[in-house]
Amino acid sequence: MKWSEICIHTTNEAIEPISNILHEAGASGVVIEDPQDLIKERDTFMGEIYELNPDDYPAEGVYVKAYLPVNSFLGETVEEIKHAITNLIEFDINIGHNHVTISELNEEDWATAWKKYYKPVKISEKVTIIPTWEEYEPVSSDEIIIELDPGMAFGTGTHPTTVLSIQAIEQYIEENDLVMDVGAGSGVLSIASVLLGAKHVHAFDLDDIAVKSTTINAKLNNVESQIESKQNNLLQGVDVEADLIVSNILAEIIVQFTDDAFAKLKSGGYFITSGIIKNKRQLVKDQLIESGFEIVEVNVMEDWTSIIARKP
Repeated sequence: MKWSEICIHTTNEAIEPISNILHEAGASGVVIEDPQDLIKERDTFMGEIYELNPDDYPAEGVYVKAYLPVNSFLGETVEEIKHAITNLIEFDINIGHNHVTISELNEEDWATAWKKYYKPVKISEKVTIIPTWEEYEPVSSDEIIIELDPGMAFGTGTHPTTVLSIQAIEQYIEENDLVMDVGAGSGVLSIASVLLGAKHVHAFDLDDIAVKSTTINAKLNNVESQIESKQNNLLQGVDVEADLIVSNILAEIIVQFTDDAFAKLKSGGYFITSGIIKNKRQLVKDQLIESGFEIVEVNVMEDWTSIIARKP
């Protein structure tokens, strides 16, 4: 089979929504090429990405690449992708150059084109994420290993927004907590919650591909009995109370359900929010406070922010 690589030259701010658009269009993998990766100090002892080629990266902004099968609908699909990305402007998202290019490659080329980017990465004090095809030996007895198949959907789980989320879960989760993961994507936050002590996780996502991806990844990590993956619009119609709610989605979406999150949290429970670009940080903080939350902590990684709030 032949595949087309679609490459969008955009901004860090637009990575998450564009990635979602690509997955909804049927992409079988997403690669982010950020020039900041070229200058990061990397601990190669943990197997992180190294020996990157500067020629693969833009001088400014980022490349978001995805892979679509070559078929009679490809032209229409690409036009729908372009239209959806342009519409992000309506949500005050900076899409930068928004330059889209298409190139063709064979299936075997596609496989190596995206797998070469993914290696085991330690993202918190306890948690290391590894792709399913990599062999990895834990370096400490209390290290928690999460296996993901990034080819299914939603990347490797090593984006700064995911790292911030898992670091916060590790800090605030209590043994036997009931957790809600709103906008679960690959299910990596649900899996991390269980492996860090949660008794049960309700994983919600509007996208049925995400629901399936969470289910598959939960099975890969032998925690499927503790994670209930369900298609749902945020917290609408949810009738259980949680000890902890985590949501790694766009700031514009987070502010839409802070009241519901407050209502569904037990007193003293935490709401971990991530996916917040720098210029939307105050918007989310203000909305959380208006809904009744106390701001406990604000953490920043690159251009991204995670806000941890508590229900008094």
